[in-house]
Amino acid sequence: MAPDAPSILFTGFEPSGDDHASAVIRELKAAHPSVRVYAWGGKKMEAAGAEIVEYTGQNAVMGIPGLGKILEHRAINKRVAAWLDGHPVAVHVPVDSPAANFPICKIAKRRGAKVVHLVAPQVWAWGTWRINKLRRLTDFVCCLLPFEESYFKQRRVPAKFVGHPLFDELPDPSVLDGAVAGFPEGGARGNGEEWGRKIALMPGSRPKEIERNFPLLIEAFRRLRRDYPDLTGVVAATHAGLEPRLREIARRTPTAPGSGDRCTDGWPDGVVIAPEATDAVTRWCDLALVVSGTVTLQIARQGKPMVIVYKSSRLMYWAIAKWLLSTPFFSLPNLIAGERVVPELIPHFGGPERIVDEAVALLERPERGAQQSAALREITEKYRGTHAARGAAAVIAKVAGLVGQDAGSSPVASAASSAS
Repeated sequence: MAPDAPSILFTGFEPSGDDHASAVIRELKAAHPSVRVYAWGGKKMEAAGAEIVEYTGQNAVMGIPGLGKILEHRAINKRVAAWLDGHPVAVHVPVDSPAANFPICKIAKRRGAKVVHLVAPQVWAWGTWRINKLRRLTDFVCCLLPFEESYFKQRRVPAKFVGHPLFDELPDPSVLDGAVAGFPEGGARGNGEEWGRKIALMPGSRPKEIERNFPLLIEAFRRLRRDYPDLTGVVAATHAGLEPRLREIARRTPTAPGSGDRCTDGWPDGVVIAPEATDAVTRWCDLALVVSGTVTLQIARQGKPMVIVYKSSRLMYWAIAKWLLSTPFFSLPNLIAGERVVPELIPHFGGPERIVDEAVALLERPERGAQQSAALREITEKYRGTHAARGAAAVIAKVAGLVGQDAGSSPVASAASSAS
């Protein structure tokens, strides 16, 4: 290892951050073998070549954290500061989780490190005054959404649209076709005419998201099957350990009178759970009922129609969120498109009725689904030619002063020379 090779510190506190950062670390290490990468992060960062200082991400929190989580992060901040005193780094790379990372950015800047945000804090969506904090606590922002670069540059924050990790490697349709072989078949209308009404249920990944939203999705499916008796469904679970929880939620979710009656202990017959198979479930389905999040872009890249929902606390929304939000849309497809191309029920305070209504409109009017699919393909087109991991690695390399140091002819080394 070169004695003067700069060091880089990544800090991430969610599983999604571990995914994203690991790809960037792998690109960095391939292009610049002498760079030393440290991380407050997860197993995937470690496998990519980072030296883990502390493991994080096991208990991610979305929304306003409780007192325990606040105290936990204050303790982490003290340990980061002490570690940085003994291990100077050239660049600090915060990954998502701005509430957790902003204090660490301040700590790193005080110790002379540059700061490159791997995921742009969504100051354009809520808490717009935070742009001043971001300007103070960053040297560069890597943007995952196409409109973010101009937003930040207009506000004197250096930024570059690098793409989104979901579009770095698109799924192989032939592989997905093999994966869906075990999923339930669509029904038939009669006279041999294929019905093909296949619904994907995507309940999110965080425990609180699932608790709030899965009852809506499962009851919406029950009600849809009242009118479409041969409807089939697949629940896309983020991991196998969720199955008992999902079945328990279905068991204690009341079934409305008149809902489809083919259920076993609350679980609709003809519905299966597919863990860690979101792309395959998307390939299989005709329509997805999905909890708002990054998964909506996974669906968008296959051009499948969807209805997006996110149930919130009415009290929390009107007391706090209503006054902080500053965007006309909430779901990623609509934000990127700049218009409502996908039905989004966000925030949603009621029952499953509106979800059912939007789903029926798409099932009964194929032209609506076709229009939505066309709009989603336009969104995908915005990512053509980008590679988020490679682009972000190039930015970090340039800010760290790695350009020209032990860099071969790798894509990162080439991209770094033009990173702005």
